[in-house]
Amino acid sequence: MLNLNSLRFPRFEFPADLAPLRAEVREFLAQELEHYSPLVRSYSWDGIDPEFSRKLGARGWVGMTLPKEYGGHGRSALERYVVVEEVLAAGAPVGYHWVADRQSGPMIARLGTEAQKQTILPAIARGEACFAIGMSEPNSGSDLASVKTRAERVADGWLVNGTKIWTTLAHRANYMIALLRTDSSSDSKHRGLSQFLIDLRAVKGISPRPIRDLTGRGHFNEVSFVDALLPPDALLGNEGEGWKQVMAELAFERSGPERYLSCFVLLTQLIDVLKGRASATALAKIGAEVAWAASLRNMSLSVAGMLNAGLDPSLQASVVKDLGCHFEQRLPGLAQELVALEPALAGSGVDYQQVLGNLIQLAPSFSLRGGTLEILRGIIARGLGVR
Repeated sequence: MLNLNSLRFPRFEFPADLAPLRAEVREFLAQELEHYSPLVRSYSWDGIDPEFSRKLGARGWVGMTLPKEYGGHGRSALERYVVVEEVLAAGAPVGYHWVADRQSGPMIARLGTEAQKQTILPAIARGEACFAIGMSEPNSGSDLASVKTRAERVADGWLVNGTKIWTTLAHRANYMIALLRTDSSSDSKHRGLSQFLIDLRAVKGISPRPIRDLTGRGHFNEVSFVDALLPPDALLGNEGEGWKQVMAELAFERSGPERYLSCFVLLTQLIDVLKGRASATALAKIGAEVAWAASLRNMSLSVAGMLNAGLDPSLQASVVKDLGCHFEQRLPGLAQELVALEPALAGSGVDYQQVLGNLIQLAPSFSLRGGTLEILRGIIARGLGVR
C-alpha cells in the first residue's frame, strides 16, 4: 500500500545566529580563491588541494562536528552545512578532506576504538587526513550487498582478499573504510558484512590502480587486496553489522548540498554570459533551473534538520540524491543549448567554454556517486510501501 506519509520533508530554516558564520566563510573564500580559475573551480568537491584543506582546518571548518576532546570543534551539523554550502558554491577544492569530514570522521567518532579516535580524528580536523570509501566491487554492479571481498579472522588479525573499484583517491588516501564479507554462510547476503578501518600506508598487500576518466584524471581506483593482514582492531563497529552501518553512512553521503551544487559554477557562468542579452525563452529555462536548485536546497535542508534531530531520513536522502543528479546532469546540456559557444578542453577557449567542456565530461559520473539511480528508486519504492 502506498505510504506517502513516510516521504515528508518538514520545512526547515537556518537559525539567524548562523548568518555571521556564513559571512565569515564568504570573506575567507573571496580571498583564498581569488586566483583559482573557473575551470579549477568547476571540479567542485572533486577538486584536490591539500594546502587549501589545511587552511580550512586551521579555521576550524573541517571536523566541525567532531568532539573537542579528539581535536574536533563540537559544533552542530547545521554550522557544518553552512560551511559546506559556501565552499561548494564557490567551487573550492575540498576533495582531499571531503570523505573524511563528511562521513568517515563521524563514523570513527561513533564506532572507533579509543586509540583510533585519539590518532585519526585530530588529523581529520586539521584537514590532513584523506579517506577512501571501499564499497563498490567489479562484479557487484549496483548490488552493494553482494560484495565478495572477504576478511577472514586469523590468529593475528584479519586476512583480506578481493577487489574494490571506483574507489576515489585510494592512491593518495591515508585510510579506507571498507565493507567486507566476514561470513559467507549466512542465509541473508546482508548479514555477514562488516566494516573495517584500514591504514593504507601501513598494511602490505594493498595495490591501488588509478582508472582514467574522460578528462584524463586518475582519481578513481581499482584496489586489489592480496593476503592483506589487518590488525585485530581494524574492525569498525560490530562484526556482522556492516550493512546497517553503511546505510547510515550513505544518508550523510546522499543528501548534502553537493547533490545540487556540483555544477553551480557552470550555472553562474551561464548566467554571466547571457546577462543583458538573453531571450525570453532562455530566461524561462534558466528560471526553471534556478527553481529546481531552490527546491533541492529546501529538501536538502529538511534532511539536514532531520539528521540534526537524530532522525533517520534515508528515504528523503535518496529522493534528494535522485532529483539532484537529474538537475546536475541536465545543466551542461542546457548551457550548450543556450549559448552558441562550443565546449573546449583545458588550455583553449574562454572560461565558459572550458567549464562547459569539463562538466560535459564529468557529469555522466554523477549518477554513480552514492548509489545508482536504479538502486535509489528501489529504496524509495520500499520506503513508500510499493515494493
